[in-house]
Formats: sequence, C-alpha cells, structure tokens
Amino acid sequence: MSDRKYTPGAAQGARVEKDGDNWTLIVVRELRHSPEKVWQALTDPEHLREWAPFDADGSMGMTGATVRLTTAAAPQPHVVETVVKRAEAPRLLEYSWGGQELRWELEPVGSGTRLTLWHNIDRRYISWGAAGWHVCLDVLDQFLGGDPLGRMVGPAVMQLDGWQRLTGEYAAQFGLEAPGWPGKA
Repeated sequence: MSDRKYTPGAAQGARVEKDGDNWTLIVVRELRHSPEKVWQALTDPEHLREWAPFDADGSMGMTGATVRLTTAAAPQPHVVETVVKRAEAPRLLEYSWGGQELRWELEPVGSGTRLTLWHNIDRRYISWGAAGWHVCLDVLDQFLGGDPLGRMVGPAVMQLDGWQRLTGEYAAQFGLEAPGWPGKA
C-alpha cells in the first residue's frame, strides 16, 4: 500500500442475485479509461500486480490459457490454476478463481468504460467481497489514470479507515447482517 491517505467512498454500484444457496455479486463501475486500456489491466500480469487481489503467472487474454493465480497478501500461500473460459478482447473475460466464477464485461461509454463484474461468492463473505472489489476498482482507476495508490488487498485492506463502514453499508444494501469483527461481540 502507498503512504497516500485513502478512504473508500460510500457503497454503490453493487447488487446481488440469489438462486437458492448460490449468490452472485454484481459490481458495476464507470471508469474514465478506454475498454482497451481496462482490458490490458484485467489480463496483463504486470498490470494485475498493481491492483488485483491476485497475481497471475501469465496473460489471461486468450481463451484456453492456463494461468496460476496466487492470492496477494494472503497469510499463507494460496495458489490455484485456472483456465480462461472466454477472452474476447476488449469486452468479455471469464475464468474461475478458487472455485468461484468471475465474469468481466467492458462496454464503451463515451471516452470511458462501464465495467461489470459478476462474482459468485459465499453469502457469508459477499459484503466483504463487495467492499474488496470496491477498493480494488478504486485502485485500478487511479493506476490507469497515472496516479497509483498502490495495491490494497488482504488483511491490510481491513485496516483501512472506512473498511468497517463500507462492509456494513454493503451488508445493509444486500439485506444481510453486518459481518462480525475481531474483538467485537
């Protein structure tokens, strides 16, 4: 993380779809960068190291590519192998990460991009997932704009001013109980 002060804004742009016990987090974010530039950040290992919650050992920009994803800043190494299911530059990317499916869609909007992420995630962690992607996408936008904040992931992100507020706001939006915090009853 950078020494620059960062506090996440209000919870916004996320919703959940429920299908029985299966929950999908859907995050929509308008970025001020072209779909081509955002695509590179989603698929290039060097760019992923700047903002994503994992490192990739190869490009994710080709359907059928096998890539090892290592969770960034995990207390213990967590490495999974994934096969890119669909890569249609610069508009659609699908792969799994640790048994969870991710789908990224990029749409041109003016001179920028509307990014939509679908992430199937255990409902117990969905507000943390929403908050985590919220922070990652803030970092991504700053990185692409040439004013990097530095990667903010893993346990350190939970120490950010505003993290508890943000996860509580997402929990309320999704109709869930706010997640418990260490040291709280």
